Amino acid sequence: MGGRGETIEGPRRSRGWTLGALALCAALTLTACNGDDGSAGAAGTTPGASPAGPSTSPTTNPTATATPTGAGGAEPSASAPKPSAPKPSAPTTAKATPAGKPKSPAPTCDHTMPISPDEIAVNRYTPEGGFHSLIVKHGNWGCGAPDSDGAPFETVGKETFIPIRDDAKITAVTPIVESTENKPITLDSLIEWLVAHPNQGLVFRYHLGGTGAIDTLDQVFTP
Repeated sequence: MGGRGETIEGPRRSRGWTLGALALCAALTLTACNGDDGSAGAAGTTPGASPAGPSTSPTTNPTATATPTGAGGAEPSASAPKPSAPKPSAPTTAKATPAGKPKSPAPTCDHTMPISPDEIAVNRYTPEGGFHSLIVKHGNWGCGAPDSDGAPFETVGKETFIPIRDDAKITAVTPIVESTENKPITLDSLIEWLVAHPNQGLVFRYHLGGTGAIDTLDQVFTP
């Protein structure tokens, strides 16, 4: 009987030690879990939260550029006007004059009157109308060429006739007479020369009398 009782007691003690060991292991396991939770809570982190990284936003304005300091270390004001670059001036082109082209000579005379009031170029003679008349053209003195002897008498308009008195005072020079100084001649001598030398255009200075006929006629010497 005594041997059988020991046999039964032995397994009971082994079972009780085994249960106690399991209970101790369970307690240690809970303590270890609580320690993990507590350390995690002390660290202040939550599951799933990502660690805070460095800020990616720049602290300075990316468009800001360094401005050079002025003389003496003073920094120029941002509102100061920027110096503008000088505009290039347009190139001046000189007008070239063609080589070998001489300048036109300056005029040597001045036409103050378009028609001479008392000078005529005598071309012919006519007895039409029953009285003596000179066929003439009016005009004025032009500008003579540098190598010419004198200025020409330039006629204008159409031919016209002017009556001349029989007793008109007339003077003439070459080629009517052999002289460069005025010599008195008669109306008949003048008519004979005009009939023999028509359209010569000799220049005369004239004066009209009260009847509208020439009473004075003086030839103008032209070289």
